[in-house]
Amino acid sequence: MKELAWSDILSVSVEEIDEDHRKLLHIFNILNHAVADRESAEYVAAVLDELINCTVWHFSHEERLMLKYGYGGTEEHKAQHRRLLDSVRELQKGILQAQGRVSDEDIEFLERWLAEHILTADMRLGSYLSRAM
Repeated sequence: MKELAWSDILSVSVEEIDEDHRKLLHIFNILNHAVADRESAEYVAAVLDELINCTVWHFSHEERLMLKYGYGGTEEHKAQHRRLLDSVRELQKGILQAQGRVSDEDIEFLERWLAEHILTADMRLGSYLSRAM
C-alpha cells in the first residue's frame, strides 16, 4: 500500500487550495488504509462517500475563486471538474455493486484522479490566482 504524501510539488501556491488538497489526500489515505486493512464494506463506502463529498465542496471552492478573480479558463476547468466527478461516481457505483470491494486498480485510479488534476489544471489555476489575489 502506498500513501500519498503532501509535498511542495503538489503546492499550487494558494494556501486555501493547498489546504483543501491536503485534506483530500488525507481522506484518500484513510480509504487506502481501510481497503488494505480489510475494513467493512460499509466503512469503505462511507470513506469513499466522504472523499467524494469533500471533492464536491473543494471544486465549488475553486470555482468560486475562479469567478471572483476572473480566471479565463473557468469553463474548461469546471468541465474537467464535472468529468472527474462523473468518473468517480461511476467508480463508486461499481464498488457498491461489488459489495464494497475496492481493487488495487480502483485505488490507482483514485490516486491518478487526485494527483493529475492537481498537477495540471490546478497548477494553472494556482499560478493565475497567486498573481491575481
